[in-house]
Amino acid sequence: MCIWVDADSCPAIVRNYIAEKAKEHSLKALFAANRNIPIEISEFVAFQLCNAGKDEADNFIFARATKGDIVVTKDILFAERLVKAEVAVMNDRGVLFTARNIEKYVSERNLSLAMANLGLKQGYSKNTYGKKEFALFRECFDKTLASLL
Repeated sequence: MCIWVDADSCPAIVRNYIAEKAKEHSLKALFAANRNIPIEISEFVAFQLCNAGKDEADNFIFARATKGDIVVTKDILFAERLVKAEVAVMNDRGVLFTARNIEKYVSERNLSLAMANLGLKQGYSKNTYGKKEFALFRECFDKTLASLL
């Protein structure tokens, strides 16, 4: 089992928690990004600097993640690919993406993008990340990890 992290936009508190859990359970956690991300490397924690192109970190993870692994990403379209490959995938806000719910999240993403492109969605941002969001992530991650161990 491996924990894969699409680390480009992953909050530091989530990265550190994943690294802590990897060490605690003697699991491999691999963080992939297009830029250097601060993370303490150890026998259980690794970092892969990917090429700068679009979706390079996603493609790196997708080519290696297998059923029984966990992937953490904010990218809904990447999550959709992983769900279809039967890989456990969640975001940093405690949402576990499944075959039952991924279409809803893809539709919401597409609608938000269309509205933004039309200039209809302004001044709204879900970029705050605090104790509530982390608590939801931690609960989802711990449940998913326990179910796969």
